[in-house]
Amino acid sequence: MLGTAAGGGLPQWNCGCTGCATARRTGAVRAQDCLAISADGAAWYLVNASPDLRSQLLAAPELAPPPGTRATPLRGVLLTSGELDHALGLVTLREAAELTVHATAPVRTALHEAFPVAPLLAPYTKAHWHTVTAGRPVELAGGLVAEALALGGKRPRYAADPAGLPAGDPAGERADWVVGYRFTEAGGRARAVYAPGLAAWTPALDRAVADADVVILDGTFATDDELAERTGGARTSRGMGHLAVADSLPHLARRPGPRYLYTHLNNTNPLAHRGSPEAAALAPALAAAGAAVAEDGTLLEL
Repeated sequence: MLGTAAGGGLPQWNCGCTGCATARRTGAVRAQDCLAISADGAAWYLVNASPDLRSQLLAAPELAPPPGTRATPLRGVLLTSGELDHALGLVTLREAAELTVHATAPVRTALHEAFPVAPLLAPYTKAHWHTVTAGRPVELAGGLVAEALALGGKRPRYAADPAGLPAGDPAGERADWVVGYRFTEAGGRARAVYAPGLAAWTPALDRAVADADVVILDGTFATDDELAERTGGARTSRGMGHLAVADSLPHLARRPGPRYLYTHLNNTNPLAHRGSPEAAALAPALAAAGAAVAEDGTLLEL
């Protein structure tokens, strides 16, 4: 797990809230959301490409090239959304000889037109763009299979102009602007589910977690009204396209078996701050649901 924070990271550079001030003082920082996954330990894929990607790659010895070579074990990137905190790191990968990017149709269009990362990369690397479709498995190198799960219709702010929407989406009401991924080994059962953006608990997600070993979920906000309480803002967690931890925990409690981890934590979320009184108060509910908070650098061997 290369990063476990929401956009802006922890601490956020322009934020002086209690949590960010504590992170600066203690060094308990979190990089922005990013996962590296492999089925064979040789071919690796990133899930999202965060603005912190260079330092994240350098911190993961599994992703280093062999001595004297540029033969990176990184084979490609799967995007869960087109948000800047998930896509800006693609520019960091411009030195790659080749780069494969998997994204849904609306996200691909957004990254070719509204935020033209694809044209920007073209002079630097041979980029291959592939469209992922919810429910349709994609076979990747090393025996890894990924299946996208449509989770929400929240568009990035830079793609808010209807003129920049994909054809056939005049209202911008697609359910695959945000997806999660169900990962399996070729011919095997589900090993992991990764869903850092989750607007609601969907039937597709319900089916996906049933036989998974580990499920890594949206932990952006602890409660629906967290921002209002901590910043005085009017936006709710659901209004921003995120199911709060307090609202997803009951689903986890009814589905024991997988190991549940929360990621994509906002700097206002008390769960992002180990040892805080608020985190301690929430600990019993997490334990009862078989859940914990993910940490940067965690290596999950399944």
